[in-house]
Amino acid sequence: MKWTKFTLDTTTEAVDLISNMLSELGIEGIEIADKIQITEEERKRLFIDFLPELGEDDGTATVSFYIEASDDSNKILREVEVGLKELSEYVNIGSGNIRISDTEDKDWINNWKQFFKPFRIDDTIVIKPTWEELTEHNPTDMVIEIDPGTSFGTGAHETTKLCILSLKKYMKPGYMVLDAGSGSGILSIIASKFGANYVIGMDIDPLATDAAIENARVNGLKPSELDLLKASEYHFGSDNSDITDKISGGLVFVTGNIIENDMLRTQLGQNKYDIVVANILADVIIPLSKVIGENIKPGGIFISSGIINTKEKDVREALLWNSFEILEVNKMGDWVCFVAKK
Repeated sequence: MKWTKFTLDTTTEAVDLISNMLSELGIEGIEIADKIQITEEERKRLFIDFLPELGEDDGTATVSFYIEASDDSNKILREVEVGLKELSEYVNIGSGNIRISDTEDKDWINNWKQFFKPFRIDDTIVIKPTWEELTEHNPTDMVIEIDPGTSFGTGAHETTKLCILSLKKYMKPGYMVLDAGSGSGILSIIASKFGANYVIGMDIDPLATDAAIENARVNGLKPSELDLLKASEYHFGSDNSDITDKISGGLVFVTGNIIENDMLRTQLGQNKYDIVVANILADVIIPLSKVIGENIKPGGIFISSGIINTKEKDVREALLWNSFEILEVNKMGDWVCFVAKK
C-alpha cells in the first residue's frame, strides 16, 4: 500500500499539542522523533536490542504522520496548517515546515534493520543479520544468522547474551532442551548447534513460530531435519504419550501458552528436559517457575533471563519457593540471568 508521509519540523514543547491537534483531525499513527534522552526509570522498563545515539538535545523535534495516497492530501495539509497557525499563538512550534514524501509499509517494518549489525557473543559465537555480509570471522566460529521479524531475539540484548553463555556452559551433546518463549528462535537454534538431540521452541505468537522456523532453515537446519509441527496437529490418546514420543529428534516449534495450558505442558513431556531456557520477562518468569518444574528432569537446569535488576529479588524468591536450587546469578548491564537446578 502506498502512503503519503508528512514530516513536520517543530519543537519538543509543542509536540503534545500538535499530536492532539492531529488526532482531532482524525490522523492516527503519529511518529515523534526528538533528542530527549530517556530517564533511568524509562530505560529499565524498556526491553529493546538497540538504543540509537540521539546527540545533544537542542529542543527540536519532528512529528510524522501517514495518509493513504488515495486520500486528499492537499485538503489534509491545509487543515494541518490552519491548526499550526492557531497553536503558534501560544506555543513555540519552531519552523513549522512540512516535508512530503511517499512511503510503503515495508519502510516502517524494516527501518530498524539499519541498527542491527554482525557482532560477537564471545570468542566462538558470532551473530549476524541475514541481510548483512560477514567480512571478518574465524574459520572455527559458530555463525548464527537471524532475521527476528516482529519477534524478540537478535542476540544483541544483554538478556539473550546471558542465556547463550549459560547454554554454552551447561549444554551437553544429546540433551533435550525446551526454549520457553522462543521468539526468533535464536536460543533454540544455538542449542541445536551445541549438539542437543531434541530442541522444542515454544511461543504464544504464531508469527514468532513462523520466524523461528525460517531462521532455523537459514542456519542449515533443513525441513527434513526439523519436524515442523504444532501442538494442535498431535492426536494424543490415553497412552500418556507426548511430543517427544512422536518425533525422532531435531528441532520442533510449537505455538501455545505453557503457563496457562496444562494440557500443553503434559504434551511437551513430564520430567523430560535436561535444560529449559526462558528469556522472557520477570513478570512471566515468576508464574512460569511455578509450573515448569514438571517438565524438567530431576537435576535438570532452568535458565531464566529477561529480568531487570529491580526484579531480581522477586524472581529469586519465586525460584526458591518453587523448589529450585540457584546455581548462578549472572549479570550484564542492568539485566539478570538465573541458572537454577530442579
